[in-house]
Amino acid sequence: MNKKLSIITINYNNLEGLQRTIESVLNQTWKEFEYIVIDGGSTDGSAAYIESQSENIDYWVTEQDNGIYNAMNKGILKATGEYLLFLNSGDCFFSQTVLQENYNLIVNNDLIYFDLQVIGTTETFIKKYPDELLFSYFINDTLPHPATFIKASLFDKIGLYDESLKIVSDWKFFIESICKFNCSYLRIDETLSTFYLDGLSSDPQNKVLIFEEKQNFLKSDFQAFIQDRDELFELKTIISNLRKSRKIKILVKFGILNKF
Repeated sequence: MNKKLSIITINYNNLEGLQRTIESVLNQTWKEFEYIVIDGGSTDGSAAYIESQSENIDYWVTEQDNGIYNAMNKGILKATGEYLLFLNSGDCFFSQTVLQENYNLIVNNDLIYFDLQVIGTTETFIKKYPDELLFSYFINDTLPHPATFIKASLFDKIGLYDESLKIVSDWKFFIESICKFNCSYLRIDETLSTFYLDGLSSDPQNKVLIFEEKQNFLKSDFQAFIQDRDELFELKTIISNLRKSRKIKILVKFGILNKF
């Protein structure tokens, strides 16, 4: 009988983060899930550690891959759960009981997402996500893959992660799911996972690549939306400047112009 949930961890030469992730998964009080670990042929002891935990892992492999999304796609193709969760190397669950407390909410919707604890070098905070997902939201943000349950059938409908993208393929998958395929979603007002700001997408040196990959995709698939966005942004800027204008404030004060 297939499990309700498949948890997938990908790793490459991040033994310390991998240990944190695997321990977090195995320490969950609710254990009715399938666990898959995809390693990219690490040389730092990760492979030996995975093998030492093999009795607790349903499927694992350590072999060279073609990047993050190639590894994630390998995990998808091996998963048998109704829902998939990517808890990649370094990420961990917020508590040992978080799955037990929330697994019964993982039903019906294509995407079910929670809030995320973020740990950086100088601060720790809970990142909140909106109840309603709009195209404008995805221009500047995305959903947290360590805290988003994805219905496995959604990958049959939309396709696997785009391996031609180096950093934003999960963002592309989410914006297509919501804005192109109109998939169902639900936000749960609880914190599910912890994310450390030490990964590829968090590296300041990758900001240019992230911007370029996003812009290229948006221009190819959502050009009309982008034009509307730019026009709206220009209008908002004009209105904002008018509101700050001293002359406009005087006209409003004396009732010559209505406040806007």
